[in-house]
Amino acid sequence: MPTAHLVVTLIAIGANAFSGLAAITRFGPIMKTLGPAMETAGIPQSWLIFPIGTLKTAGAAGLAIGLLGVPLIGTAAAIGLVLFFVCAAYTHIRVSDYSQTFFGAVTFFLPLAIASLALGLAG
Repeated sequence: MPTAHLVVTLIAIGANAFSGLAAITRFGPIMKTLGPAMETAGIPQSWLIFPIGTLKTAGAAGLAIGLLGVPLIGTAAAIGLVLFFVCAAYTHIRVSDYSQTFFGAVTFFLPLAIASLALGLAG
């Protein structure tokens, strides 16, 4: 396994696991920026547990399973995370919400998912 794939995927696992668990538990410091962004985008806070937090956490778990020897699960998880963050970006663009949450998704989480997928397919 190439080192770049390992490093990028470990970062993606950590970031998505933290983000997913923070959404599920409604972690206070995260909710200060996430809450208003969700309201602007018209997303109910009840979605923090499912689908938002659950999908991010499942994506992180799938990436980890991929690193542990089941590459098809890792690939599927990376594809799922790419689709999740594309949809999240679209949701914010649709209502012209260019908040911190939007930029975090399109400049950090989405590129990490794309890089993990691309490096996994290349390796």
